[in-house]
Amino acid sequence: MRFNAALLRMSFPERHVGNLKKSDFYYDLPRELIAQHPVKRRDCSRLMALDKTTGGISHMMFSDITELLREGDCLILNDTKVLPSRLIGTKEGTGAKVEFLLLNQKGADIWEAVAGPGKRAKIGSRFTFGGGAASCEVARLLDNGNRLLRFLFDGDFFELLDKIGEMPLPHYITEKLQDRERYQTVFARDPGSAAAPTAGLHFTPELLEKIRGKGVETGFITLHVGLGTFRPVKTDDISEHHMHSEHYHIPKRTADAVNRAKRGGGRVIAVGTTCCRALESVCRDKGSVCEYDAWTDIFIYPGYSFKCADALITNFHLPESTLIMLVSAFCGHENTMRAYAEAINEGYRFFSFGDAMFISD
Repeated sequence: MRFNAALLRMSFPERHVGNLKKSDFYYDLPRELIAQHPVKRRDCSRLMALDKTTGGISHMMFSDITELLREGDCLILNDTKVLPSRLIGTKEGTGAKVEFLLLNQKGADIWEAVAGPGKRAKIGSRFTFGGGAASCEVARLLDNGNRLLRFLFDGDFFELLDKIGEMPLPHYITEKLQDRERYQTVFARDPGSAAAPTAGLHFTPELLEKIRGKGVETGFITLHVGLGTFRPVKTDDISEHHMHSEHYHIPKRTADAVNRAKRGGGRVIAVGTTCCRALESVCRDKGSVCEYDAWTDIFIYPGYSFKCADALITNFHLPESTLIMLVSAFCGHENTMRAYAEAINEGYRFFSFGDAMFISD
């Protein structure tokens, strides 16, 4: 199916934000447009430039993004690193296989995890991993259905994960990832994410140097992406949705870069919804930010007034997701749905390994 943008405008007129429902963020996506693997070179993905004031759209390659940046701008990127946190455990005594997805480290040897099938992972159950390289015991069943696992291992646990763990790819990616580094940004540094900050996947070291050479300052925040990113909105009234909480850190160096851009009349460009949420969570008067380390459950949807982010680089997101709602808040509901319709008509690639948008005035 291919959308006609004119028809979409009739189907989705700009409505009062108080009347927007979950169903207003639905669109029908042809399965073949769900990107199953990354493009050969990171910056060879496509880029849609959207003017949020006029609704004007142009089509580019991501490597040409420097044409959209200006001297004095500040580009904020998320340097979180995805953990290879998908583990297949063998249950002691029965040999049954259980998949565990590690979410949060609660102690030196304690992790919160999702287990499937959960009925095989009762309290006291023991599992081995990697042919005996590690083992765990289910120590506690949490109210949300997750498990607390107590691990037994030798050496550094993160080095062990690199050897025995698999990347936790989203459910809509069904093809095997040949090079798991392609689900990491080139600037990934701080392990802790259950999913990649996908807007950052398009950057190469060479492109970042070219951007800096144009007089654009770069800064890094760390926001560890949780599985809640993929949690569906279940309430038709989107204001009743409760957002998941994610840990973030904005270092002083980055806060200073943001504040310099604001003072100098430059734009703060958030690379991805994660950076946008972190900046908006800590922003004070006149768009200034400070060094901060906290958890955020900010839910940004139409009606929100942005305080810090002036432009946004983002991928194309799932229908009815909190991410498309954030984009809609940033550039308007009608602009968003029209842009998505055009992306489908033009054959853009969607979701984690897909193409990108640059949204600005």
